[in-house]
Amino acid sequence: MRPSSRWTSMAGLVVGVVFVASACSAAVATPVATTSVAGAPAAASLTLASTNDAKLGGYLTGVNGMTLYILTTDTPDTSSCTGTCATNWPPLTVAGGAAITGPSGATAAFGMIARTDGTTQVTYNHWPLYYFAGDSKAGDTMGQGKLNTWFVAPLSGSLASAAPAVSPVAVPSMGSGY
Repeated sequence: MRPSSRWTSMAGLVVGVVFVASACSAAVATPVATTSVAGAPAAASLTLASTNDAKLGGYLTGVNGMTLYILTTDTPDTSSCTGTCATNWPPLTVAGGAAITGPSGATAAFGMIARTDGTTQVTYNHWPLYYFAGDSKAGDTMGQGKLNTWFVAPLSGSLASAAPAVSPVAVPSMGSGY
């Protein structure tokens, strides 16, 4: 074979290898993360913490120490917060079958429920858990007592310990749809 033919053949071989490699890499499945209503990836495992407040007592916190809430109009193992409500009160979601570890001092059981949007929401003592869009940093409890139906998720797991903790100070409104 002449030298110029060898170079042409080598160039053709390189182009062919590149073409085959790019076709194969395009065929490789790309994992897709399940996302929660808040837009964060749903966790395959989740470790929750708690905070103790002089007025509110002990309550659950989620990712980055953000306060978790319960909605007293929910029924056990059923979330009634969808649409705009779920935008303002993003549910705490995990991947189906996730392992949930609670903080020391948690006296009730953690579980999971299927939401109508297909996501899996974490429950505590059968009550669905939510974040509040009005909280911007760890320790914020702007949702406490909102509409007399939203309360920090008490470490005890008891709704009775959540509702009486309402502060007499009015919580600023963030509009309707909560």
